Amino acid sequence: MKTYFRILSFVKPYKRYLTLSIASTILFALFNGASVYLTIPLLSTLFQEGQPQQHTVQNSSEINIPKTDSANVQTKNNNSSGFIPHWLSDPVNNISRSFKNYILSGTVNQILLKICLLILIAYLMKNIFGYLQAYFLAYVEQGVIKDIRNAAYSHLHKLPMSYFKQEKTGNLISRITNDVTVVQSSVSVVFLNMIREPLTIIVFLGIALSISPKLTLFSLVILPFSIGIIVWIGLKLRKQSGFIQAKLSDITTILHETISGVKVVKAFGMEEYEKNKFFKQTNNYFRMILRMIRLRNAASPVTEFLSVTVGVAMVYYGGKLVLQEHILRASEFLGFLFAIFQLMPPIKELGSINNRIQESSAAGDRIFEILDTKPNIVDDPAAVKINDFNDEIEYKNVSFRYEDSNEIILNKINFKVKKGQIIAFVGSSGAGKTTLCDLLPRFYDPTEGLILLDGIDIKKIKIQSLRKLMGIVTQETILFNESVKSNIAYGLGDYPIEKIIEAAKAANAHEFIINLPRGYETVIGERGTKLSGGQRQRISIARAILKNPPVMILDEATSSLDNESEVLVQKAIENLMNRRTSFVIAHRLSTIRNADRIIVLEKGKIVQDGRHEELITDSNGIYKKLYDLQFRDQK
Repeated sequence: MKTYFRILSFVKPYKRYLTLSIASTILFALFNGASVYLTIPLLSTLFQEGQPQQHTVQNSSEINIPKTDSANVQTKNNNSSGFIPHWLSDPVNNISRSFKNYILSGTVNQILLKICLLILIAYLMKNIFGYLQAYFLAYVEQGVIKDIRNAAYSHLHKLPMSYFKQEKTGNLISRITNDVTVVQSSVSVVFLNMIREPLTIIVFLGIALSISPKLTLFSLVILPFSIGIIVWIGLKLRKQSGFIQAKLSDITTILHETISGVKVVKAFGMEEYEKNKFFKQTNNYFRMILRMIRLRNAASPVTEFLSVTVGVAMVYYGGKLVLQEHILRASEFLGFLFAIFQLMPPIKELGSINNRIQESSAAGDRIFEILDTKPNIVDDPAAVKINDFNDEIEYKNVSFRYEDSNEIILNKINFKVKKGQIIAFVGSSGAGKTTLCDLLPRFYDPTEGLILLDGIDIKKIKIQSLRKLMGIVTQETILFNESVKSNIAYGLGDYPIEKIIEAAKAANAHEFIINLPRGYETVIGERGTKLSGGQRQRISIARAILKNPPVMILDEATSSLDNESEVLVQKAIENLMNRRTSFVIAHRLSTIRNADRIIVLEKGKIVQDGRHEELITDSNGIYKKLYDLQFRDQK
């Protein structure tokens, strides 16, 4: 229940609507009870109980129902039972007697008209308050779900890059979509039933007790059996629900991977393999769902059968009270049956509440796993805000390894970069080039050592202001399913179109953009799939140019392009790096010949450091070997 109470904590902002819903629910339950209770005087009137058969009157005559005697019989019955104390039974009997004295007075037509009008009013008010109750609860429910989903999504943005390396994308998507949907359905049912059904039970139980306490208590022997079965089924459901949500996240992951890599799937002819893998997961999910449905649906028929069993026994026992012992009148017994059978649906609904709570708790556990993950890269309490980069960046004895690994990725890295310099990093795959650059915007923090910006430890700088100083262009271009204009001005809001066009021209992108169907307003598709690789890269560069950061990080920005695109992108990169401090991760060495400094990494260590002209002369150096390997065909 701890998880579910945590879900309910999101209700606080909507307490006003919850209060209105509860008030509507109370009135709904009262009018619902009144609509049933009014059947007793209606039946008394129709069957003219308490009068000799030969004195049946015409419409204009008075009905002389022995109200006092009837009340005395009932009072005697209630008091002799010993089930209700006098302080409670006396006011109830007085109210009941006053109500009957008002209703059962006048001619037959007058009595019948009053009862019919009261029944009509009771049903009208019941439905009005039922509607208001449902609306206010829906407002609360949808607000809670919105806030949970927003909280999970917002928290994702606070988590470090290492978290996303460990978690599957499909799993995270499933938690924020599928799991929250499970919580939504259960919150709807539970909020509705936890308020309405207990009140309904209290109202109809009060009606039943006012008619016959002994018969009422006899009918309630079903509850211990039902509760035991419901709790057992609920515990089983929570366990199964957790398995089901995990399996659904596996399906989402496969779906995400297949759609993202559809070109590779088709190129390798792996359609059947991927289908079989997907079908295997959906079959497992199918079996788990059926198992849970069997458990969930078992509660209702079992509870109903126990209810009918007790109901039959109750009819037999109550019939004896009417026919043999004359303790109850027939109209009162029928009214009692109406009230008791009105108890059955809310009891059955309450039976499903525990199941819903368990399912919701299992889904909630998966959502709160995200919310409970503490980001390890946060602002220091004494962090300062900076607005510019003025002098140099220094890596000082920097080492790094991932939390879940003992492998050292970077080992005692030391270098300085002056403002305006272009520094390039070269090395084989896995040498630590990308990780080294990822430390600068604090996507990760060094395991050891310091990174200083103008002499300030970057851990002492507010993350947001640190990252505002930097622009990043990567090999895998990330664009959004929005217009070209929105992608170039990403993060800058409603930016002047003249500045956007200026940045696009500097990135050699303007010409192809104006030839698109709607120019700068053209929506480019998910991840920019409507554009070529070179076009996507140039829009990415235009985005970086428009941001105009003093520090640029370019991670193999031209490695996946054809020669023609590379030339265009390289010119754009040169414009981008102009008068900026640039960190360049190079795959093609031809792109870094003019770098002020080239650092060669091998197994996380700096093994060479210098300009292109210096490094190319070291015949035993790694740089020379890499250079010869790339340009062997040109010799």
